[in-house]
Parts: sequence; structure tokens; C-alpha cells
Amino acid sequence: MTNYDERLNELRQKIARKKHLEYTLEDMRKQRIDLANKVKDLDAAKIKEEQDVVKLEGGSLASFFYNVVGKKDEKLDKERQEAYAAKVKYDAAYAELQALETDIESANHEWNQLLSCEDDYKRTWNEKICYLKISDTKIAAELNELEEKIAYLESQEVELQEAITAGNMAVMAAKEALNNLDSADSWSTWDLLGGGLFVDVAKHSALDDAQVSIQSLQLRLRRFKTELADITIHTDVNVKIEGFLHFADYFFDGLIVDWMVRSEIHDSVESVENIRSQIHSVLVKLITMRDKVVFEKDALKEKMDQIVLNSK
Repeated sequence: MTNYDERLNELRQKIARKKHLEYTLEDMRKQRIDLANKVKDLDAAKIKEEQDVVKLEGGSLASFFYNVVGKKDEKLDKERQEAYAAKVKYDAAYAELQALETDIESANHEWNQLLSCEDDYKRTWNEKICYLKISDTKIAAELNELEEKIAYLESQEVELQEAITAGNMAVMAAKEALNNLDSADSWSTWDLLGGGLFVDVAKHSALDDAQVSIQSLQLRLRRFKTELADITIHTDVNVKIEGFLHFADYFFDGLIVDWMVRSEIHDSVESVENIRSQIHSVLVKLITMRDKVVFEKDALKEKMDQIVLNSK
């Protein structure tokens, strides 16, 4: 083995990494367009709901009417609740967009560092060809073929492991969300039994924590989905993966407006449990794929070692 082999192996890994980044950047840029439009729509909805509250608090005709019929406080509470829900959904989407922008910037920076790797590979390859002219070209060709296969499998292993890590982070975020929802459910039970102001404050605090953890889970799901961009997985799993991008929407739609109701908290727990199950399903397939890649890589390395040991 020569310095050329080590250099070529290093450059193959860089080329594979660059290709992976190109896949993920393409996927994230598509996500950015959709997410930016979503933020714009949610901002408009938030402004509208806030204006509805202002109208009722002020001297509008609607405010006068509800005051006459004795339902102004009830209507105002409802409008404030809807305004808060709109703000929560906007804040979550905006934070998600900012995190996505950071990920794109980071990936793009790394991609720029790898711009010359293909040219470097070609130059090193040509240098090795000149070296092989005075070597055993048959053995060299066989070893080079094995090295290329090993390098490819190593890049696959890295990509799969990155996806597995992202999936595990999403599972952790789901567990945190479940813990917060369970806490809210417990306080809600005490609230029904007449727990008083302290219990009411504790329940809402737990729901606030659940809201933050759901936003975190959404970010982890998006990053998990991005890591899967250039990994081929069975169709039925792909369908579930696409749903990751909209999980927070379903959650907030179901919980925020009626979060005083215990049944809504239970539905939210079921929703998070379902998404955790989906992540686990994908992770099982990813781990199986990674283990298979590692097995094939080790077999090729053993074969290469035997060739080197048996050569004279």
C-alpha cells in the first residue's frame, strides 16, 4: 500500500460526503420554500386574530353587540384564546425556519470546503497510475477495486449512522414531550377535583413545557427527515417520513384551543406516542441496513488483507 492509496481513500470519502451534502441541501432548500410560505400564512392569521381581539376590547360594533347581549367576556375569551393559538403556531414555525436556515448555512459551508475534492482525486489518481507502471499492475488493480468498494460502504455507513443519530435525538424529544404531557394530565386530574389556583398554575406550566418540547420534537423530526434524503427505504416508511414535517401542525390544532380539556391532552399523548412508534420503525430499518453495510465492508477488508499477505 502506498501514500497514494491512503490519499485516494480519503478523497473518496470527501467526494461521498460532498454528494451527501448536495442531497441534503437540495432537500432542505425545498423545505425552506414550503416553510417560508407557511410562516407568511401563519403571520397573516396571527395578525387577523390579534385584530379581532383589539376590536372586541375597543369600541367596534361587534364589541357593542356582544356587550348588549351580555356575552362580551365570553366572546373576548374565545378571541384571545384563538389569538394565542395563532401566535403559538407562528412562533413554532418561525423558530423551525430559523433552525433550518442555520442547518443550510452549516451544510453549505462544509460543501464549499469540499469543492476541489474531485479535482484532487483525479490528480492523485493520475499520479498513482504513473507509479503502477513500475509495479504489479494486476494486484494493484484488484486492490484498487476493493478499496473503492470499501470506501463506498464506509460512506454509506457514515450516512446511515448520521440518520440513526438524528432519529435517536427525535425519540428523546418525543419522550420529553410525553413526560410534560403526562405531568399536565396529572395536574388536570387534580384540577377537576377542585385543586385551586396552585394546581391551575402548575397544569398550565406543564402545558407550556409540553409546547416547547413539541417545537423541539418538530425540529428533530425535520432534521431526521433531511438525513434520510438520500437513503432508500421501503415505500410505506417513506410515507410516514413525509408526515414528520407537519407533525406540530396536527398537535397544535388539536391541543392549543381546548387544552383545558383532559381528553385533548390524552389525544396529544396518543399523537406523540404514534410519532415515536413511526420513528422507531424507521430506526429498525436503518440499523438493519447499517449492520449489513458493516458486515460487507469487513468482509472486503479481510479479502484485501489476504491479497496483501499472500502477494510476493
